[in-house]
Amino acid sequence: MSNIKFGLVLAVFLGLIVWMSTYVVHERELAIKFKLGEIVETVDEPGLNWKIPLINNVRKFDSRVLTLDTPSERFLTSEKKNVIVDSFVKWRIFNPRDYYTSTQGDERIAVSRIVSILNNEMKGQFGSKTIHEVISGERSAIMQAVNENAGKKTRDMGIELVDVRIKKVELPANVSNSVFLRMIKERATVAKAFRSAGEEQAKGIRANADRQRTEVLAEAYRKSEEIRGDGDATASKTYAIAFGADKDFYSFTRSLTAYKNSFKNSSDILVLNPESEFFKFFKGSAGK
Repeated sequence: MSNIKFGLVLAVFLGLIVWMSTYVVHERELAIKFKLGEIVETVDEPGLNWKIPLINNVRKFDSRVLTLDTPSERFLTSEKKNVIVDSFVKWRIFNPRDYYTSTQGDERIAVSRIVSILNNEMKGQFGSKTIHEVISGERSAIMQAVNENAGKKTRDMGIELVDVRIKKVELPANVSNSVFLRMIKERATVAKAFRSAGEEQAKGIRANADRQRTEVLAEAYRKSEEIRGDGDATASKTYAIAFGADKDFYSFTRSLTAYKNSFKNSSDILVLNPESEFFKFFKGSAGK
């Protein structure tokens, strides 16, 4: 019975020794092994590892990409105007030795130093830009520059900046009004320039259309006069031929036409000598 108890105690003791002599590093972790407070090894591969009980101790750190939502900060632009910037950063620990040396393994210290570095870099970037550049089109360039410059400094701490993003850029109320008024003025100037250019083009188009209209009308009038002249010449020739073929009949038909036009209205009155040439066909078809 005593042998069984001794075996159980020995097994428990050996199990405790094994438990105290091993540690597990998971896929999402990095580890540092210390010997009496001095770093002797860093572990960045998952698996089972050994240590000497009471001599070695282990600190583990999260190796995943972490999100730091920085508080809104005020920065001055090159125009000495305040802007309120809200941003966030993605970061991770890639060198546990440098990370522990720089921050004592305290995430709060790491976050504080990252925020300080980012603010200094953003202050320099926004200080070299105008409000118009910051709001309209330079935001991507600012984020890239901050990510590169700040990333070089955080790497000395064993920290990698994966990404830096600006969520929004706002203007204080007193600055917003002046900026909006200036933007309205600029847009009005651009709109006026477009209107002036449009009016100038419209004048050119109208002048060209009027010129083409005048040319078309002149050409049409010329052709119509040519056609009319040809028609009058043909008519005169036809009349001349007809008159030459039968002078008496031509004279008779012309007199009938004159009678028809003269006596069209019953109230018309003609005061003429009955022996006048106008009535010669009233005496007979021969006009005698």
